[in-house]
Amino acid sequence: MPVSVFDLFKIGIGPSSSHTVGPMKAAYRFVQSLAGNGHLSDVSSITVGLFGSLALTGIGHGTDRAVILGLSGETPEDVAIDAIPGILAMARDRHLLRLPGGRTIPFAPRSQIVFHDGASLPLHPNGLSFRAVDQAGQVLAAEEFYSVGGGFVVTRDEFTHAPADDPTLPFPYRSAHDLLNLARQHGLSLAAVARANEESRRPAAEVDAGLRRIWSVMQDCVRRGLAQDGRLPGGLETRRRAPQLRHRLEEGKHRRDPLEALEWVNAFAMAVGEENATGGRIVTAPTNGAAGIIPAVLHYLVRFVPDIGENDVFTFLLVAAAIGALYKENASISGAEVGCQGEVGVACSMAAAGLTAALGGSNEQIENAAEIGMEHHLGLTCDPVGGLVQVPCIERNAIAASTAINAARLSLSGDGRHVVSLDVVIDTMRQTGADMQAKYKETSLGGLAVNQAKC
Repeated sequence: MPVSVFDLFKIGIGPSSSHTVGPMKAAYRFVQSLAGNGHLSDVSSITVGLFGSLALTGIGHGTDRAVILGLSGETPEDVAIDAIPGILAMARDRHLLRLPGGRTIPFAPRSQIVFHDGASLPLHPNGLSFRAVDQAGQVLAAEEFYSVGGGFVVTRDEFTHAPADDPTLPFPYRSAHDLLNLARQHGLSLAAVARANEESRRPAAEVDAGLRRIWSVMQDCVRRGLAQDGRLPGGLETRRRAPQLRHRLEEGKHRRDPLEALEWVNAFAMAVGEENATGGRIVTAPTNGAAGIIPAVLHYLVRFVPDIGENDVFTFLLVAAAIGALYKENASISGAEVGCQGEVGVACSMAAAGLTAALGGSNEQIENAAEIGMEHHLGLTCDPVGGLVQVPCIERNAIAASTAINAARLSLSGDGRHVVSLDVVIDTMRQTGADMQAKYKETSLGGLAVNQAKC
């Protein structure tokens, strides 16, 4: 059953959807459940446990900071960026946590957020636990959550009990084959199928307003990233490169360079990646680590393709989400579960499909573009240097954005017929992720993360 475009594209903060946005949402849900059960006023202490990939790369990904924000009643969508340092300083320096409603309790992050290195919860590599007690030490609530990629969070019970199909969707599908058949039977484009499903969930005006907001946040993020200079936080001393790319392109704008558009795509993608690395406001698309790809390709569309309007942007986003839903339901969009093929690879596939649709491609050409986008990312590992979403992540977004554009162009040059189907590629990605050694799945225990540390 396809998830909504507004589930796959979520407005939040960096640097990681699974390690920042997900844990923040889990912490928020935990304190909200305490409030709902009437226990929030009785809470004396809260302890948080981080497991698996959250423990191994959580510091670099800001998981501890995200948990503090969530326990304070903040959400990724609505937290005021300028307020974050003060909330974190209260916990770090004064050892106080302000719960929703304003009451403060003692909270020492170093001892009450426990990184269980080498230990995992049973259902997913991104596990976290919460425990709240009263003044007498009685347990008021205890819950396990799993951050399953793209900012999606489920409890232990939700993980093992899949939600029932939504009977209100006019066009339910579970595979690309189903999606193409539905469109063919009803004489619809894939964008029309996706829009019909969205409008069964909310009014058409609300769908348009939501898509407009997503695109607006993407544009704001690119604009900020192209303007901000300096070094990224975390200790690698990584310089922001997007502003330098912009300056060079603007200074040489009178030169005739056939690859100028491609260089702008690099700048757009890296601008988002660099904003994400600083914890800025971004759109999870479908993850934070891959958040620069879809905005970069969309900026290419509106800047370099003539006669593109808002409806073309909406078509892009709707089709990209329809393809992303297939990966979410049939494989994974979690780097900790299947490696970076599930993040950058999926985003490339989504962007290729969205661009092909916006350029007037047939349904079959769209499916072909999505297949090309993933086929050449199969086996891509996730081994962030220093546990940070910087190297190789930021450059990887730029490379994948240009790959998505090329995939769209390749598909549009044919008639949509091809040997390997999108469904086969998605299943192959899932199998490859299952076979991939754990050290290459967002642990910083293998690959570049280890070899760079030796230098």
